[in-house]
Amino acid sequence: MTTAHEVEPRRTQALDEPRASAEVRRLLAAFLVGYEGHTRLAYARDLSDWLAFCDRHNVEPLSAHRAHVDAYARELAEVHGRARSTVARRLSAIAGFYRYATAEDLIVRSPVAGVRRPKVADDSQTTGLDRDQLRAVLALARQRAAAGAVGQSSRDLALLTVLAHNGLRIGEALAADVTDLGTERGHRVLRITRKGGRRATVVLAPVTARALHDYLAGRDTGPLFITSGGRRYDEPAAFRMVRRLARVAGLACADQLSPHSLRHAFVTLALDAGVSLRDVQDAAGHADPRTTRRYDRARHNLDRAATYTVAAYLAGDGP
Repeated sequence: MTTAHEVEPRRTQALDEPRASAEVRRLLAAFLVGYEGHTRLAYARDLSDWLAFCDRHNVEPLSAHRAHVDAYARELAEVHGRARSTVARRLSAIAGFYRYATAEDLIVRSPVAGVRRPKVADDSQTTGLDRDQLRAVLALARQRAAAGAVGQSSRDLALLTVLAHNGLRIGEALAADVTDLGTERGHRVLRITRKGGRRATVVLAPVTARALHDYLAGRDTGPLFITSGGRRYDEPAAFRMVRRLARVAGLACADQLSPHSLRHAFVTLALDAGVSLRDVQDAAGHADPRTTRRYDRARHNLDRAATYTVAAYLAGDGP
């Protein structure tokens, strides 16, 4: 296990605070080593903000008390107008950092212990797509790919199909390489890196495998999704692509969409189609089923009320 004393400070946003001591910088570097990609960057940003607060108020981070954390949370909400979800996320990052400090015997008790975190809404705030809307966007992408044969249009279709049919996080899809495609026990699969660095294998439906095959057109190396110049396709470009296609498809919600909207749609549609919560949780890579439930926009649909299923089951002649 990497310890705080074995890691040299690295150039990340969280480590560049002028008042951070060498000890704090080493601790931060060691803590961040345990994370990758967007999770690491998000924690770095959140901890940077906490360090800036400590700097402004002349608080030594390793000597902070609960009152300091409470004051920070109030400042975020009341002075800066941050959303409850943002405050909760930053407190979570700080709590993780101090748990690590406690485990390293650098502090006796976390200053976040006992701090009340804002209650986050049960429903995710990301705008999702219903079945008809998702069909419209995919149909448009197919039309463009058919007209353009290969290139940007076929890439857009392949990426949208992967997101819609597998519910991947956009970072998971864009981090994949062509060599991550394969076959396992007769299934076409894609090996991805989940949040936190965990490797996972996802099955590709025939329509997804075909879209990827047509897009790659024989290419067998490099990033799975690339720009016209051969570089790895990035999230801002994917964000613009989703909104652009949604606008052309006539979706009123186009300007509120993101690649994550397709992940939301996947969860809701999978549950609507009768896939068990456990299997949807596994497909989405959620550690907690409550997270999967937050993505399910249709769970308040009265047509899905369990009472109908139970009543029909009791009235039937089956076992």
